[in-house]
Amino acid sequence: MPTATTRRPAPAAPAIAILDDYQRVALSLAEWRNLPAGTTIEVFSEPAQDSDELVARLQGFDVVVAMRERTEFPASVLERLPMLALLASTGLRNAAIDVAACHRLGITVSGSRGHRTGLAATAETAWALILALTKRLVVSDNALRNGHWQPQLADVLMGRRLGLVGLGQIGKRMARIGQVFGMEVIAWSPHLTPDRATEVGARAVSKAELFAEADVVSLHMVLAPETTGLVSLAELACMKSSAVLINTARAGLVDEQALIAALSNRRIGGAGLDVFWHEPLPPGHALLSLDNVVLTPHLGYATHDGLATFYEGAIQNIFDWLAGRQITQLVA
Repeated sequence: MPTATTRRPAPAAPAIAILDDYQRVALSLAEWRNLPAGTTIEVFSEPAQDSDELVARLQGFDVVVAMRERTEFPASVLERLPMLALLASTGLRNAAIDVAACHRLGITVSGSRGHRTGLAATAETAWALILALTKRLVVSDNALRNGHWQPQLADVLMGRRLGLVGLGQIGKRMARIGQVFGMEVIAWSPHLTPDRATEVGARAVSKAELFAEADVVSLHMVLAPETTGLVSLAELACMKSSAVLINTARAGLVDEQALIAALSNRRIGGAGLDVFWHEPLPPGHALLSLDNVVLTPHLGYATHDGLATFYEGAIQNIFDWLAGRQITQLVA
């Protein structure tokens, strides 16, 4: 990784911008007031519409606290922020930040760990989506509000097959909960062994088998070059017409246009999505007009405990940076 020859200096009292505080809770969730006297903080609750607006907004700030994988910081933006000395991300990974460019430009980059309940929160969100789809919660709620009774029949999870794409820490939680519902659990990932699957009561299968056999397919893989577009037209074509796809991991795992086509043509039963290819989801997006999807605005990590821990970690990184101490590194 390129290393800057000159690191931008830390001021005694930094000017800090907090980005993407959609709920306007950042200042109440952590002890920002403990930062050095003279520190100024400005909170932005609405995303910038383009890179020019972002650059104009952030002129004059020494520190930017960035919500993980929200606002993008490519080299073309970073190069236009001559005062930026510390980019403090929430989370330990942030694919929206060009870390190599930060190093080249002398911008320190930090990450902050999440709360101990973070993995559980994501798994719970996935199950909320599964239940909303199979029990027809959203369509039934809308129908009742408009004077209609029982617009659709619900489905039962017991005896159905849960297919987990990825059997890491979140995938294991998903498997255990699926078994409580009385579901058979199958799993696939590139390096999953039968023994590892058996440890959590799952059956290891091939990728093709999983998409063909599962009634619920839930994604729990890290987004990387080799996993981008992992769910393509071919995988969606293999799914049962009644099966649903759940994604609380990363939108890039799925081919966006292939999924929209499969949903529009009723090729699959539905989808529950907590992550999107562009966030916030733009008004007028094709998904918003479909009645066989349940959409949540990336709630998997957005809990009170989760954000409070992220922000406290960011504050600690700011303190350590000002004092010249080691910070928590962002994983590139």
